[in-house]
Amino acid sequence: MSDAFDPASVRRRIARIALGDLIHKAARRFGEKAAIFDDRGAISFREMDTHSNRFAHSLIHAGAAKGDRIGMLCANSVEMVYAFTGIQKAGLVWVPINTGLAPPAIDQILEHAGVRTLVIDGDLYAKPGLRSLIDARGIRCVVIDPTEPHSGRTPALRFDDAMAGMPETLPEVDIDSNDLALIMYTSGTTGRQKGVMHSHASVYAAVMSNLAEFGVSSSDVVSCLFPMFHVSQHATSMTFWVGGGAIRLRRGFNVDAFMDDIERYRISVTVALPMMYGAILNHPRRKQLDFSSLRLCIYAMAPMSQTMLTQLIGEICPNFALCSGQTEMYSITTMFKPEEQLRRFGPYWGISAFVNETAIMDDDGHLLAREQVGEIVHRGPNVMLGYYKDPEATRAAFAFGWHHTGDLGLMDKDGQLMFVDRKKDMIKSGGENVPSLKVEEVLLRHAAVGNAAVVGLPHPKWAEAVTAFVVLKPGAVATPADLDAHCVQLLGSFERPKKIVFVDALPLTTTGKIQKAALRAAYGEVYAQQ
Repeated sequence: MSDAFDPASVRRRIARIALGDLIHKAARRFGEKAAIFDDRGAISFREMDTHSNRFAHSLIHAGAAKGDRIGMLCANSVEMVYAFTGIQKAGLVWVPINTGLAPPAIDQILEHAGVRTLVIDGDLYAKPGLRSLIDARGIRCVVIDPTEPHSGRTPALRFDDAMAGMPETLPEVDIDSNDLALIMYTSGTTGRQKGVMHSHASVYAAVMSNLAEFGVSSSDVVSCLFPMFHVSQHATSMTFWVGGGAIRLRRGFNVDAFMDDIERYRISVTVALPMMYGAILNHPRRKQLDFSSLRLCIYAMAPMSQTMLTQLIGEICPNFALCSGQTEMYSITTMFKPEEQLRRFGPYWGISAFVNETAIMDDDGHLLAREQVGEIVHRGPNVMLGYYKDPEATRAAFAFGWHHTGDLGLMDKDGQLMFVDRKKDMIKSGGENVPSLKVEEVLLRHAAVGNAAVVGLPHPKWAEAVTAFVVLKPGAVATPADLDAHCVQLLGSFERPKKIVFVDALPLTTTGKIQKAALRAAYGEVYAQQ
């Protein structure tokens, strides 16, 4: 007797949303058109599709089963793209890890996520500190561009060898739209990384919204300066690929290379920090180059000064937009649109993206009227599934049926969102989240440190610079270099203080709490001359 026909089950399979399918469909539509430009040349949509299919089959062939966590410790590369799109096609869970983290934090993520297979760059794999923790956990490694033969205890395989002989067709894997697609780790206020879970559907919703917000077309070429282990660059890349656009792939920012790329590749959309645009304005060669291809310049992490923004709009590109988002609400969530840029100035984040709704809420769950300060909250299909293995944090984030950002803001009389302050002591430096508590705990481990407070201060390059204020123990002696050497062992490069200031005492409330607002006010101009 045959199984009973279940229309709902069959429809779920037919109507599925799967992130790997987006790349597969784009390849069928755009074929030999360039999807990626890197220093080696152009990669077509067809190549991206077939290589990611092969990598997906290699994972399945090695025994990975649906739902398994596949870690990734890579800087931007074509191979990285093949790997994460292949992971998604195989119905597995992508766990990207920030390459700037210190080994203890990387180990924490590997353990927490239950990673048993890790895609890793060869230069990172060669580091003894990382190699030892990988060996200790018995993690199987797939190594991109290995710099030396494997000498550890755990199995390792070259990336190219993993794909050799594998089918170029899309794997037949049952994927449900609400299946877990990725766990992206973000710093919590306690210093412990929190695993943000997203489904195929939540990322898909953000991508579809971004297509409309950015006006994507198949003629677009977009810059790719930020690491794709971050939500913003992954969301941007997926958005332009779905629309048939190409990305100019780089591993970081160099102003000369950035400007040359705009002219050579006829880049139409850029995504950069304010300080990156400032570097173009101040460059002696910029007037010799042709930037006429630019139609939209997106900036993030911080507003720009009126003077700089006016000059950029007049001399570089007519359309600038500030985009904001969170790992928990797949980017973008708000956009301060081009037509608003010169009409109003201040910490504006604009209006909600198509995909989600944004509001202001008080501590009791009541939505507030315009021009009242409260917490910025969102709701929409781009919201995370929750924090991995952390139901308490998930419950708090989803209180009153909205996602809570931890940021304070207000809607002005015209409905434009303004950022006011942070409820959490999180520093946003150079596009990275740095929890002040984590840095303070590391400083307090030094034998000479009696007390410490860490804040983010305005900086022309980093938006906020991690800055430490330290009180030494009576009779103790230490220099900033001593404390920096201590931090090097325990913090990622982006987490280390840019400046360490010794003070006799920290400002305290009557109940003994450190007044960080007083430190920000007193030292707010310390980086003004840099």
